Amino acid sequence: MTARDVIIEGGPVPLAARDHGGHGAPVLLLHGLGGTLLHWDAVAPLLTGAHRVVAMDLRGHGLSGDGPWEWEAVLDDVQAVIDHFGLDDPLVVGHSLGGMIAIRWALRHPDGPGIVNLDGLRSAETEPRHYAGVEPAELTALLAELKAVFDAQAEAMARPLPEAHAALYPQRALRTTEDGVHVRPHAALAGQIRYDPHFRDSVPAVAGIRCPALFVLATENLPGLPGRVGELMPALRAGIRRDLLPLTAGRPHLRVLELPASHGMVAERPELVAEAVLERLRA
Repeated sequence: MTARDVIIEGGPVPLAARDHGGHGAPVLLLHGLGGTLLHWDAVAPLLTGAHRVVAMDLRGHGLSGDGPWEWEAVLDDVQAVIDHFGLDDPLVVGHSLGGMIAIRWALRHPDGPGIVNLDGLRSAETEPRHYAGVEPAELTALLAELKAVFDAQAEAMARPLPEAHAALYPQRALRTTEDGVHVRPHAALAGQIRYDPHFRDSVPAVAGIRCPALFVLATENLPGLPGRVGELMPALRAGIRRDLLPLTAGRPHLRVLELPASHGMVAERPELVAEAVLERLRA
């Protein structure tokens, strides 16, 4: 079946979704901050042999409408897509921000079939106590450099893109205004998400999950990180493991899998991501 794109109207914001087809237990795919449903185009065909697969643009992203970032409202968006396609208790798979949404979904649906969280437990920019194995003075310097990187990105998002830069983005990731072409989400929404407590740290919420959940952790740095930011990422990953593993110990419905990939695992290793999802479904 050829993937079919739809716009779902009638809710607080229009929602764009792509039906990849397939038959079997349903799977709903959620992308990360700044992404779109195109994020899943390499993974979805690896799942449709045994499952019905749908992906969606989150509010403020892709071709979906704009709305404030309120977690319960975002979960209602997810429910609207599920209802539109008649998906019966889907496995919700989320990457990065999408994984954080999946955690909230699991809390809302304790008796559901479960979630797969793909490296969506903490923002790279989180509280100092969440990094492990770095001396305090060094950590302060590295966090200052990381903040400067994110601040520069935020400033760039508030300005129109140069034509050459706009050409690097898929069309659905852009919005055109009177002053030019901007990347989605708009700077105000991105800033709201950036400082949201659940975005900065979703690990404590894992303690409340009652349905099956698989947490897939990256083991490598994203390529091309600026300056010394790359030195901070192993400390971020170590802090996640330190804080996550005690929450999953002795709870067989919560599993942790380390993947030989970076935070960009969906693009880098789609076959391993699909294998992890299929394993969760078989389990």
